[in-house]
Parts: sequence; C-alpha cells; structure tokens
Amino acid sequence: MLNPNLDEIQLNKEEYERYSRHLILPEVGLEGQKRLKAASVLCIGTGGLGSPLLLYLAAAGIGRIGIVDFDVVDHSNLQRQVIHGTSWVGKPKIESAKNRILEINPYCQVDLYETRLSAENALEIAAPYDIVVDGTDNFPTRYLVNDACVLLNKPNVYGSIFRFEGQATVFNYEGGPNYRDLYPEPPPPGLVPSCAEGGVLGVLCGIVGSIQATETIKIILGQGNTLSGRLLLYNALNMSFRELKLRPNPVRPVIEKLIDYEEFCGIPQAQAAEAQQQAAMQEITVTELKQLIDSGAQDFVLLDVRNPNEYDIARIPGSVLVPLPDIENGEGATKVKELLNGHKLIVHCKMGGRSAKAIGILKAHGIEGTNVAGGINAWSQEVDSSVPQY
Repeated sequence: MLNPNLDEIQLNKEEYERYSRHLILPEVGLEGQKRLKAASVLCIGTGGLGSPLLLYLAAAGIGRIGIVDFDVVDHSNLQRQVIHGTSWVGKPKIESAKNRILEINPYCQVDLYETRLSAENALEIAAPYDIVVDGTDNFPTRYLVNDACVLLNKPNVYGSIFRFEGQATVFNYEGGPNYRDLYPEPPPPGLVPSCAEGGVLGVLCGIVGSIQATETIKIILGQGNTLSGRLLLYNALNMSFRELKLRPNPVRPVIEKLIDYEEFCGIPQAQAAEAQQQAAMQEITVTELKQLIDSGAQDFVLLDVRNPNEYDIARIPGSVLVPLPDIENGEGATKVKELLNGHKLIVHCKMGGRSAKAIGILKAHGIEGTNVAGGINAWSQEVDSSVPQY
C-alpha cells in the first residue's frame, strides 16, 4: 500500500535516533520515514543483487521485507554476496539474510519463502507486497517476475549484472514499460553466459543493487524521477553511465496469465538437444583420464578450451590450451589439427559444457573428440583435491 494511513504508523524513541539522518532530509522527514515503515517489499533472490539491496532496505527502515530463495550459501558466493558470511556456508541463504537483516534493523518484519518461484506460486507470494525487486540471474524467472507484476499491477525494480557491466530500470510503474518491452523474446538458451561461466566483478553487484534499493525507496517516498522509461547502463571498467529510453510497445501481447517460462525460453528443448548430443558423444570420466595419463600413453592430446585466466588458476597435467572462442572463430580448429597429428583428441573445460560445444564445432571440421565428463571440477573432486575449484 503506497498510500498508507500514516496516522496509524508510529516511531518509537529508538527509531527516531536510528533514522535521524533521514528525518532531517526535507524529501523524507517524518512522513517519509513512516511511509518506509508502512511499506512492504518482496526481493526475489539473495545473491549478488539481493545482498546489498536487502542490507540497504533494512537499514532504511522498510517495515516488511519478503525474501524468495531456495539456495544455500557457497564459498564462491562470498566474493559478492555480502549479506552472507563464512559461518553460513552450507546453510540456507534466506536464513542467513534474515539473520543479517535483523542484526541491522530489528524493527523489520522478514518473511521467508524457501522455494523456487514458479507460475504456480508467484502471484500468491507477490500479492501482499507493494513493490517487487528482481535480483535473479536467469531469463525464465525474469519473465515470470515481470508477468506477475503486470497481473498484480505492482512496480518491478529490475537489475542485472555480467562481468563489468550492469543494468537497472523500473518496470510496470505508472504506465511505463515492462520487461517485455526491453526483451520481447528471450535469447536462445546458452547464448548469454552465466556469472559462473563468465565471471562478475564483486563490487558491481553492490552498485547495481544499491541503485535498485534507491529506486525502491524513491517509489515509496514518491520523490524524484525514477528509472521508469529509462534503462541505466553502467560500465565499471570505464566508470561510465549512459541511458537508453524505453517505451511501452503498443502492439505487445497482452499478459493474461502466467505460463511455463522454462518452455517459453526454450530450456527443455535445449536440454533435450544437449542430452541427444551427449548421448552421441564419446565421454571419458576423470578417473579413466587419470589412468590413461598414468599409463604413459602418448597417442592422445588433452585439449583445455577454457579461457587463459582459468588455465592460470588450475590445469590438468599435460593439457594444451585452445580457448573455445578461438575454436568458434575457426582459428582454433586449424591449431587443433596441427596439435593432433594423427593422435586422439580428449577435450575438457570447467564442468563439461564448453568442451561438449567445442567437440560439436570441431566435428564440423572433420575432427572427432572425446569429452571429459564433469571437467576440471570433477578432476578436483575425484582425482586431485589440491587442484583449486573456482
């Protein structure tokens, strides 16, 4: 309820002290702080974006915060997901987030939804909240969040991150555009690498998540100009911001109900094609690869198709680096042919996906290859634990 009955909202003495720097801002004041206390915000995800977002919403005095997440804290999260700590590794992210939020501000009501957001539960979960903030990292959930917000007529504060670049805007607010105006159709599965594959600068998450928190607070206060109708693009390497105008598409399809978003984004079709490809592809386990290396066999080439910086982190002994982008542009195929010189080809990457893709490309050049199941991660887990995982 963005227009609450403020007479019913009271601050106690400790809250006056806690929010004193807000209270002396003319744009916030006592009325604005009461609006923040009366507001409810649902955050989808407690990852890179959700972490700073939740910290600042709690500190600002949002009265009710809902969190949707079903993941557990992993060591690899801690580089950017600053709401979590080392002691929470292996435990549910939503519990970690709640613990930290209440440490920052015990006056917040924190609702937990330890579940995967789906077409079956999204409307029920989002309905009680004034604003939904999208901190997810995949296209099916982004379309789901968007469509649920459209059906419920709720603002959707959006952000995304990748490597050194971030985006932020506000969807479905005061007649403004929604996510489908930015992306009418989802990209083909696998076209956009995940952060696990492509990496992300940790502090980038803090900047974009803080922008999302700022937009959320401005909507609640009714102050300033929001990013509705404007897509903010941030490049951390260049320290540059620019904007693109967004407008509602007058001929966009009307959203009447929630659908199967995995199907809409082509995920099952891609998984079926990948399974079919893997079924037709020769594979070798890391244990079998270790036995082959230990046997002293010289009739094979072990090809690593990861990026050079990954090769610097960890490598399997005897492997030769030819990055997947080189194979995709054709130059790598020529190099692989020279390396083979009649020998067998075995290919690995981090987890097995990129190596499978490389084998498919090389096959079109007349080069057959065997994929290492699980990649170097499996090697670290099953063969040599001294090899770092990343």
